[in-house]
Amino acid sequence: MVSLFAATLSMVSYVPQAWTIIRTRSTKTVSLGMYLVTVVCFIAWLGYGVLVRQWPIIVQNIICLGLSAFILTMKLMPQREKVAVAEALDPCKTARPASPASEE
Repeated sequence: MVSLFAATLSMVSYVPQAWTIIRTRSTKTVSLGMYLVTVVCFIAWLGYGVLVRQWPIIVQNIICLGLSAFILTMKLMPQREKVAVAEALDPCKTARPASPASEE
């Protein structure tokens, strides 16, 4: 039961960062290095889960990989593409994109 709770928290922990990116249309405060390492980590854990045929490990890491890869992809996108993706995911929000000069 503790492992299910911990896995759920791990999966949910990426949602606030992803939602903040969608809401603000900005990834200025997101660490590129951290998300590169995180995505590689989830790929490795997913591979391990497949090798040992453990569905809980596989499912958790697919979800975490998807969320962290979304954040990394948004970090790497040009600002106008970030805005387009964010508007598609949150069409009710009035776009207030960060200025392109302020983005990394």
